[in-house]
Amino acid sequence: MRGVRGGTGLALLVWALTRTLLLLCVLGVLTVPGVDVTADVSVTYHGWYEVLRTGTFPLSDVTWQYPPGTALAILAPAVLPFLGYAPAFFVLALLADAVVLGLLSYAARRPGKRSAGVWVWVVGVPLLGPTSYARYDVMVTAVAVAALLAGARRPRTLGALAALGALLKVWPALLLAGTPRGRVTRVSWISFAATAAALLLLFGVTMPGAFGFLTFQRDRGTEVESLGGLVFQVARHHGWQGQVALHYGSVEFIGPYVPVVSAVALGLSVVAFGWLLLWRLRAREFTASTPCDAAFTAVLLFTTTSRVISPQYLIWLVGLAAVCLVFRTSRMAVPACLVLAATAVTFLEFPLGFDHVVAGDPTGLVLMFVRNGLLVAACPVAARQLWRHTVPGPRDRARQGDPGRDDHGAGAPLSPVVP
Repeated sequence: MRGVRGGTGLALLVWALTRTLLLLCVLGVLTVPGVDVTADVSVTYHGWYEVLRTGTFPLSDVTWQYPPGTALAILAPAVLPFLGYAPAFFVLALLADAVVLGLLSYAARRPGKRSAGVWVWVVGVPLLGPTSYARYDVMVTAVAVAALLAGARRPRTLGALAALGALLKVWPALLLAGTPRGRVTRVSWISFAATAAALLLLFGVTMPGAFGFLTFQRDRGTEVESLGGLVFQVARHHGWQGQVALHYGSVEFIGPYVPVVSAVALGLSVVAFGWLLLWRLRAREFTASTPCDAAFTAVLLFTTTSRVISPQYLIWLVGLAAVCLVFRTSRMAVPACLVLAATAVTFLEFPLGFDHVVAGDPTGLVLMFVRNGLLVAACPVAARQLWRHTVPGPRDRARQGDPGRDDHGAGAPLSPVVP
């Protein structure tokens, strides 16, 4: 226990130093080369804020592609009226970061836990650079981390927080993928459905345009940083007649075969869902870390196959990897390391090298092949580990079918029948 406290104490010091640097970067005290990552907050988020405070969603803005709960994150800086919008947002991002650190540090002190997950979060967030604080994804990740850590003892809280997270940015719905069979699954899923329904009804009744994001999201194409984008990164060096343009709020490829590649990406996501469903049906051996390992694997699969792998998506994976590695029984150490490496490369490509990525020059190609290659490599490793340690193998199934075992598979021999 003393070693754990010493480790978390050092982690707190490193967290304070690195977060001070991040805050200085987003506040403009320190300058980071490349694209200005704070423009989304000072321009886009602030613009949405002015519309949302009138009681309606941004109906005329196609860049609004988020579930209605996003309004809560965009309006949150209003709780700090003594600061301007952008500084208030950055301070709230820092507070969300601190909440995750506190939750992980508290969990690390409990039996069967360790401080490795704390270090994943402490190191992983600054690897992404100032983008970590210049998007609201760190707030969503805080909700997801709280949900998973609460799940073992409070399945109703897990479901409610997962629903809140899903209303903020959809992906936290996958937190329920690995809930143990029986009461935990029943209670958490019912809580999720009830909370989501209540929040959707509330937004639908009180604010016009709550579901407009569905149309805007449907019309998105293939983004330059996505796995599918690599096809066109290479193709435009071999005569592909298309272009890169700002489209629906992100830099996307526009031209021949883009709909085909987007459809293939969607197909890969369907395959990932099919595998996840098969795993869910076959899994029998659940440990304390299984819900976290399954959530991490699910989000990793859907992030990698997405038409859009924006830099801030890596914060989701870092947060979930951190929760996994808090548990000593977790098998996600290798994919977590791959995600950390991908996060570091993401900082190199955005904001530092984004001009190279957009231009598709050799530097940009290398950055995207390495970053996406690390994510692709992490997927089968995570999926294989999750399957191996939860789905019974042939020998396990043979033992379970042994007539010399009782109905609970405990291995006790049947008592002889005494006349």
